[in-house]
Amino acid sequence: MNLDVSTREVGDVTVVAIVGEVDVFSAPTLRDEMNRVIAGGRTRLVADLTDVPFLDSTGLGVLVGRLKAVRQQQGELRLVIASDRLLRNFSITGLDKVFRIYPTADKALADLS
Repeated sequence: MNLDVSTREVGDVTVVAIVGEVDVFSAPTLRDEMNRVIAGGRTRLVADLTDVPFLDSTGLGVLVGRLKAVRQQQGELRLVIASDRLLRNFSITGLDKVFRIYPTADKALADLS
């Protein structure tokens, strides 16, 4: 399955919409797009994983790395996850304590405003 990553700006927040499986093969695409956004000075991010059916450890690593990158610039990265399967990955790894996770992009954006 291909990975599609698109962005949209909502005020000073960039929503990164991710569609498809994030695995060892597709994770570099996600990393590169998020790095491009951060390099462009956008450090308040919402990664919308609503349409991600699978996320492996490589994908988790990309998200953790981007979280560190935005925090170094006093930014924020929030996640949108609706899938119980993905939420379980974050719970098992303890990353649900590291990331702020929301059920919808609207809720994540409201919390950032």
